[in-house]
Formats: sequence, C-alpha cells, structure tokens
Amino acid sequence: MRADEHRLIAECLQGRTAAFGELVSRYQDRLYNVIYRMVDNAEDAQDVLQEAFLSAYQSLGSFKGDSRFFTWLYRIAVNTAMSLKRKQRVVLSLEYGRDEGNGKLEPTDQSEYTQPGHSLERREDEGRIQEALNRLSPEHRAVLILKDMEGQKYEEIAEVLGVPVGTIRSRLHRARMELREILDRIDTRQ
Repeated sequence: MRADEHRLIAECLQGRTAAFGELVSRYQDRLYNVIYRMVDNAEDAQDVLQEAFLSAYQSLGSFKGDSRFFTWLYRIAVNTAMSLKRKQRVVLSLEYGRDEGNGKLEPTDQSEYTQPGHSLERREDEGRIQEALNRLSPEHRAVLILKDMEGQKYEEIAEVLGVPVGTIRSRLHRARMELREILDRIDTRQ
C-alpha cells in the first residue's frame, strides 16, 4: 500500500472524514467506468458507486492492508455491481415470463452511442456487444469486463472476485463462449 493511502486511511479512522473524501476523489472516475460497463446505466452506476464507497467507509476498520487499497475498493464495487445485476435479472425474468407468446428476452438498450464522430458501424457493433453482455450472468460479465476491457491480470481478478485463479480462467472461457453464441444469435435475427 502506498504511504499516502496509509496516511489517509489512518486519518479517516481517527475521525477525519475529509481524508476519505480524498480517497474517493482519487478513485471515483476509474471505478465509475468499470461499474458503468457492468450495469450499462448511468444512474445505476452512480448508485452502485455511492453504495460501494459507503460500504468501504463503514468497513474501513476491517481493511488490513494485505492488498492495495484500490484492489480492496474495486472488489467492493464489483461485488455491489454484480449484486445489482442479479436483482435486475430476477425482475427481468419475471417481467418477460408474463409474455409467453414471443419467448424472447429483449433487454432495453439505454446506452448512448450518439456521440458525433462515431461511425454507424462502430455504434452497431458496440450495441450488439452491450446487448450480448447484458444477457450474461453477473459473474461471467464481471470476468469479461475485468479481463478483456480493463486488462486486469488473472491474479488481480481473482483477488477482486475472491475466487481462485483457476475459477477465473474457467469463467472467462465459458463467458467468451457464451458471448460468442449470443452474438451469433443476435446476428442471425438481423
């Protein structure tokens, strides 16, 4: 752990909440980007980020310093995002369970790909990928985002998710295969 992080954590534990504010400002943008990719909704990402920082603040006394502070915080944020996705998945399946007629799960795409300068093809590809990611389980989605989009090492992902490296490799393999199958189904319906 970096010396300035150690100092800020110690100050926070002594009651100086502004020290935690410094940690928040240091990491909030980076965490928001990861969370947004996982939940695919700006408001949900803000809520998850806020909940993760609140949880970290309340649990700061249990932080032992065995890992980097950011890794610990990252784990809290990813777990919070996965919990939200699990809750949403149950709601989605209940909503779509009422419509027995069409049998398709069509998640709403609330992402914004309307920025000038992006080609139509790129937007369509990004939309397809996001739609496919939305259909993955939270565990598979998290592993794909952390490895393929964030470029995390297997060991870091294992630490963040609290599972062995072998499990990460297995989940990543299954997630990539499942993503490919979903993308194939999306392509055949177009």
